[in-house]
Amino acid sequence: MRRVVSPTVQNRPFTLLVAAVAVAIEGLTAVAIGGWVAYETLIGAADDIMSSLVLAGFALAVGAGLVWVAWGILQLMRWSRGPAVVTQIFAIPLAISLIQAGQLAWGVPLIVAAAVILVTLLAPPTTHALMGDG
Repeated sequence: MRRVVSPTVQNRPFTLLVAAVAVAIEGLTAVAIGGWVAYETLIGAADDIMSSLVLAGFALAVGAGLVWVAWGILQLMRWSRGPAVVTQIFAIPLAISLIQAGQLAWGVPLIVAAAVILVTLLAPPTTHALMGDG
């Protein structure tokens, strides 16, 4: 059986694909970090169990949400652009703080990802694909 795909979904612009992949990578990274913190907490490596569990839960929730948003972008769901843009707006100050604290391994990739996502999500081809002719 052949799957019928609408022409708009089939012809996604490259900028939209880049945005969806980058948001998915952010989400999967947050899920991995949340899982790692949860694991470390469960084996007794955490100094503050409650804070570690809250951090793990928050990271898992944010990561799952970002993966869902990435799926929405890929499926040309109009709602998906807003949460993705807002997340990047929050990620930029976080990345700057990490860089200023000497955490370049975390801050630099985060600010690069945020910039790539913002540029590709706000690019005219992506806007046209997600919002239509208006």
